[in-house]
Amino acid sequence: MSRKVVADAKTALEGLLFDGMVIMSGGFGLCGIPENLIAAIRDLGVKDLTVISNNCGIDGFGLGLLLENGQIKKMVSSYVGENKLFEKLYLSGELELEFNPQGTLAERIRAGGAGIPAFYTKTGFGTLVAEGKETRVFNGENYVMETGLVADLSIVKAWKGDTEGNLVYRKTARNFNPMMATAGKACLVEVEHLVASGELEPDHIHTPGVYVDRIFKGAVFEKRIERTTTRDKEAV
Repeated sequence: MSRKVVADAKTALEGLLFDGMVIMSGGFGLCGIPENLIAAIRDLGVKDLTVISNNCGIDGFGLGLLLENGQIKKMVSSYVGENKLFEKLYLSGELELEFNPQGTLAERIRAGGAGIPAFYTKTGFGTLVAEGKETRVFNGENYVMETGLVADLSIVKAWKGDTEGNLVYRKTARNFNPMMATAGKACLVEVEHLVASGELEPDHIHTPGVYVDRIFKGAVFEKRIERTTTRDKEAV
């Protein structure tokens, strides 16, 4: 068995957690989130966390579990509208928030993983997003400088992975996970299906195993639906 394979989420986290650390957490809404690793971080009680994630889960699930447990000090996010506790903590000054346009957040993470310290984007110029940031003009257009993001730890969820850490994501779950896998000093991955090295078609691999430090088969994937939208059945 590969040295990267561990038994479970708590084993994967051994020796990596400390108070005040920066964690990147993959997922889009509740889709493709590392459910097992988030629950283990809650149970291990590390605090004063800065969490980089598209959102902060919902009340009672996803990163909302860490929020309820008082473990998150700051969020770097693009959308937080589904979490009432988040709103309460932010408005009371108990939670710091660094807001990013969603594409800017994705590119900041990708840049961090690629070793790019900063880049320029048109997005946000002339708005609150640009306050205090360097701006430049290129070819007559205004741009805002944004910095790349890196983390002490990236926690990622993939559909399938092999024992060397090569990963395949499925549909919408191929969201922030691939770029976050590259931008953490350590990268932990939970998968639905763990297969032997060589079983994945090389052309289908989304994240090469070189980025992954530890991998395990998740015990449970609840896969909650954030918002259920239905319509009346059409009359025949």
